[in-house]
Amino acid sequence: MENFRIIPVGALAVNCYLIYEETEKLLLIVDPGDDADLIVSAAKSFPFEHCAILLTHAHVDHIGAVPEVKKALNAEFVYLAKGDEAMYKSPENHILPYLPPVADLPETTDNWPYKNIKRLFTPGHSQGGSCFYFPERKLLISGDTLFAGSVGRTDLPGGSFATLEESIRKTLLTLPEETVVYPGHGPRTTIGAEKRSNPYLT
Repeated sequence: MENFRIIPVGALAVNCYLIYEETEKLLLIVDPGDDADLIVSAAKSFPFEHCAILLTHAHVDHIGAVPEVKKALNAEFVYLAKGDEAMYKSPENHILPYLPPVADLPETTDNWPYKNIKRLFTPGHSQGGSCFYFPERKLLISGDTLFAGSVGRTDLPGGSFATLEESIRKTLLTLPEETVVYPGHGPRTTIGAEKRSNPYLT
């Protein structure tokens, strides 16, 4: 899609998404986990007037470039669900020696100003996991909640498989089957495909 771009970033190949809403001249940057220069360069190819950063959750591999990207693009806010605020700010949020804690993180908000984009709460991988559903585009940004043929790990602090499964079944699998799912890592899939063949859900 012309107004949609995927940039795999960092040591764990996080999918950072750039989504341009032409009518509002709005650029949304989802999960800028690393490689700020790449993200900023790609963002500047869009004629945006407003910019915001959306975080599906606060694990360190998804937030590493937040300070630089916010500053470089003058992003108006950083969205994060309240359940992940403590992890976002914690000095223990790291994967040493590869991913140290992120310094100088900006404040976040859980206010949601968009009427045509749905914020879906999907705890389980983390306490404050969120997905972002674009009904008109028929696409879902699923973070580390749902993957092609898999689901997010739940052995990290705040994780719960029972909670994750409930989030997926009650919130994500009720979306139209043709919805294209863009996860936090790996290839895209569809809601229909995961209903039929995901071994963690069938």
